[in-house]
Amino acid sequence: MPSSPLKLGKYSLGVGDRFAQQAPAQLQACVLAQRAGVEVIPVWNKSNREHLIIGSEPSTVRAAAAAAVKAMNWNKPWHVDADHIRLETVDRFIPHSDFYTIDVADSIGKPAAPEAVKAFADRHPELIGTLEIPGVQPSVKVTREEVERVARKYLFAAQEAGVIYRHIAKVKGEGKFITEVSMDETDSPQTPTELLIILAALADEKIPLQTVAPKFTGRFNKGVDYVGDVAQFEREFNDDLCVIAFAVKNCGLPENLKLSVHSGSDKFSIYGPIHRAIKRHNAGLHVKTAGTTWLEEIIGLAENGGEGLSLAKEIYNEAIAHMDELCGPYASVIDIDRQKLPDAATVAKWTGPQFAVAVRHDPRCGDYNKHIRQLLHVGYKLAAHKLDRYLSLIQSSSGLITSGVTHNLFDRHVKPIFLGE
Repeated sequence: MPSSPLKLGKYSLGVGDRFAQQAPAQLQACVLAQRAGVEVIPVWNKSNREHLIIGSEPSTVRAAAAAAVKAMNWNKPWHVDADHIRLETVDRFIPHSDFYTIDVADSIGKPAAPEAVKAFADRHPELIGTLEIPGVQPSVKVTREEVERVARKYLFAAQEAGVIYRHIAKVKGEGKFITEVSMDETDSPQTPTELLIILAALADEKIPLQTVAPKFTGRFNKGVDYVGDVAQFEREFNDDLCVIAFAVKNCGLPENLKLSVHSGSDKFSIYGPIHRAIKRHNAGLHVKTAGTTWLEEIIGLAENGGEGLSLAKEIYNEAIAHMDELCGPYASVIDIDRQKLPDAATVAKWTGPQFAVAVRHDPRCGDYNKHIRQLLHVGYKLAAHKLDRYLSLIQSSSGLITSGVTHNLFDRHVKPIFLGE
């Protein structure tokens, strides 16, 4: 292990850029945060699924980010995330990424060997009994049966995370990259007790975990607001922060371990609770946003009118026609009511401002349509099919798009989450 392992800053923002055009506009949101007195580290993320859909390479993410950092004289840390990688997909990212989101959601529920479950429970008597976790009320009572139940569900996934981590470390070297483990894309949320047991299992794998992405209570659909009981979310989020602090002290995990909120963009109703919680506990936070930048591009095209508006309408029409294909890979993180999607003939008559307000996430606006927004969120594949034309029109609408991307990230995400405004 090198003397100074790579460490992720206290606050960080995962920014997606489907077509590698908006890195300067995204970085500007972090510049504005710095001027406002808080350091928010940009982490450009793009998954293997997104690369395959678009036909891009991981090298393009680093190249776009590096160019923005150089052009804007950004002298703070920045990172490139191999988002939601697995053992079979990680190798293409290794030369270009210094942040790895190890996704083991598909391994949850696959049973570990019975002897491994027993050995885990034997190894962790401190998890059994009445646990006094500072900040968590009432005390947490855990039986050996509960530890074994959780281990049967999650131990194999933790072991898989260890395999992937060691594969990366063998190539890049220990301490030279940031590790996140993601368990959010699964059916049921993890309780704080389950999170503690999961963290103990990840510590057993000797993973220098810097962020962990559990599945929280409620729905975290792509690009739209949180759906669920906000008060319950706030209680569980606070408890999770307490569990992480407890696990850092008792499991030997890195002191900068923090929660990661995936599909974190546009969850406006829980940003207040999140901000209060991280301030109360002096905790770090990583929030991932992704397709909102692509949506700002579509909004900018529409507002610019002319060929840009025509292309935006064309993409919507094709999205309606290929809805099942587009939504399939994202079925667990979207809820679209087909009856609330206007038909192509209706959209064909819209002006640019009408199209823009339907897509822009402003719940105060009666013409905002979360079903259109979610459909277009997963419809970026259609722009990739006409890439040259799309990129040309993006350039001709760059003024509107750039300001939209920065405003969206800073005013609607960074401010309420990290500044409390």
